[in-house]
Amino acid sequence: MTATSGPTKTSGATGGQVNLAHWVHDRATSSPDKVAVRQGDVELTYAGLDAASAAFADQLRGLGVAPGDRVAMIVPNVLAFPVAYYAILRAGAVVVPMNPLLKAGEVAYTWSDCGARVAVVFALFAETARTAAETTGTRVVVVGPDDLGAPDEPADPTDGSALAVVEREPTDTAVILYTSGTTGRPKGAELSFANLRSNTLACVETLFLNGPDDVLFGGLPLFHSFGQTCALNASVAGGSCLTLLPRFAPREALATVARDGVTVFLGVPTMYMALLAAAQADPALAGQAATVRFAVSGGSSLPVEVLRGAEETFGLRVLEGYGLSETSPVASFNHPDRPSRAGSVGVAIRGVELALGRPPQEDEADSPDASVDLLDGDDPDAIGEILVRGENVMLGYWANPEATAEAVRGGWFHTGDLARRDADGFYFIVDRVKDLIIRNGFNVYPREVEEVLYAHPAVAEAAVVGMPDPLRGEEVGALVQLREGAEVGEDELRDFVAERVAAFKYPRVIRFGPVPKGPTGKILKREIHLRG
Repeated sequence: MTATSGPTKTSGATGGQVNLAHWVHDRATSSPDKVAVRQGDVELTYAGLDAASAAFADQLRGLGVAPGDRVAMIVPNVLAFPVAYYAILRAGAVVVPMNPLLKAGEVAYTWSDCGARVAVVFALFAETARTAAETTGTRVVVVGPDDLGAPDEPADPTDGSALAVVEREPTDTAVILYTSGTTGRPKGAELSFANLRSNTLACVETLFLNGPDDVLFGGLPLFHSFGQTCALNASVAGGSCLTLLPRFAPREALATVARDGVTVFLGVPTMYMALLAAAQADPALAGQAATVRFAVSGGSSLPVEVLRGAEETFGLRVLEGYGLSETSPVASFNHPDRPSRAGSVGVAIRGVELALGRPPQEDEADSPDASVDLLDGDDPDAIGEILVRGENVMLGYWANPEATAEAVRGGWFHTGDLARRDADGFYFIVDRVKDLIIRNGFNVYPREVEEVLYAHPAVAEAAVVGMPDPLRGEEVGALVQLREGAEVGEDELRDFVAERVAAFKYPRVIRFGPVPKGPTGKILKREIHLRG
């Protein structure tokens, strides 16, 4: 079945093979029996992934999906995700991966905004999707746990209608990632084929993936840029195996690592916190990570105490990186073949340039006309906003030129993250521009205070936020979750911090309770509202 638009180039056409789906087909040709992706006891080889994605791509074409059409995905970390993902790309369409936990109204907004013609939805979320579709008219294709396995009879490689990969141009949009943001409606970051190819291959090079010898941990949500580029695409491009965990839990994660011989573990800080807590409760669990060469952390800043604890407990090296959805996502990394710096997100990766800009003032933070004022690189104490340019920076925000102009100025993408840079070019995240607390005219960077809180043995998680104050402008507050069985009072914890930071920095208000997190495990400070 062919696409319903005009003539398009396929895998045999001239002009280069930029479609990411070529990686699947190429691996199926060179290593057909190599396991590409595993979920529990079920495996899908590269030949199987190629055949299944080809068959599903033909189904999409049969529904009228044409090159450039947006196809949404609401699928968790199951085998259906890589099959549908590469099928959509194979058909020449644009993947719009979405958080399965979104409500019907949120789903409808995204589908309406991007003009999703079809949505591939896991059965568990079908009711929500159908409710959203009543508003948008999107065609909902429901898939179950076993619907997207390899056909009994693989497609004939000579049959162009079955295995054709619709070719795209490097600057064509491949994926639209909707970013949550801190205010307003989510914006769709358009990532081109060139963006994703460059960033994925840079990940393969940076992580020194050893092809068929490597097994990557697939516990990061694949709808998120971190899991998509660094786990799924990097694994396929490198010819490795990705082992999926649909829902992260520390004991299940370590059991998966041990069973499948995971060599590269990818996680976010809250995952490492959970793993540490589990290993402290049951020290025997630490041995289950024996096959891991090194671990990768990203998504948000990793507290130094957690990094050191993970390295000591599991006997492995933890390498921290940095990136955003708008940068495909990786911008910097602590490279495995070089000395790393605890608390640093490393240096720029291949194809990426980083700089520090003068932090925007309150009245110009969102002005597209604000000039780009780079800070002097000789001052290691200077704090500025991280600016990014290179092969990884998005095309822009979907159908939102105003937001694009605000984010990309003077050729640089403005991240909104504050950092300092040492003499060797290593970047240290200080905080988000909008998380900065100004108390009595003094800048308080929440991460600095959080690092001190994490040093207390009773603290499992902590988030420091600004609280409106009529006298000081803002007051420093902290929400703290204690380790299981641990006890500490507000006064004792406040004194602990006050002894280690300047008087204007320590939290005057400390509250105890669960710290809210998003689907990737990132702490959601915008949902924390403390009262004195």
